[in-house]
Amino acid sequence: MEENDYKKLIEAALFMSQNALSPSEISNIIGLASIGKVEELLKGLSEEYKNRDTALEIAEIGGKYMLTLKEPYASKVSTLASWPDINKAPLRILAYISKNNGILQSEIVKLFGDTAYAYVKELTSKEFIESKKSGRSKKLYTTLKFKEYFAVP
Repeated sequence: MEENDYKKLIEAALFMSQNALSPSEISNIIGLASIGKVEELLKGLSEEYKNRDTALEIAEIGGKYMLTLKEPYASKVSTLASWPDINKAPLRILAYISKNNGILQSEIVKLFGDTAYAYVKELTSKEFIESKKSGRSKKLYTTLKFKEYFAVP
């Protein structure tokens, strides 16, 4: 298979996947055993997207790759995207956690009230945040899933 054919397969895989893909996942999908070659092709394809006059780009998020929209196009058409089943209040808390990654849950409760406990539990169960014990409270962090879903670099 030609190098250009592999690039097209990578592009197709990134387009079809709802999640960011690692080079090893891409390697399995396109049938190319060399992960190093896949990484090389990804970097080349990413550069091609940067040099094209297009609204698309290949973003790297935590060592995984996804096809996404460049700004300002993403914000202009975001209403067309399907959003997670998250109500307004937990979404506000999620936005606050993402802005203050590593914030204590007790701080969130002070700001948003006791209902924040239920929202944090919901966001944790949906794997958008994770918590780590910190004294008598927990520190809250966004996850890779959050970054993938909301296309945060």
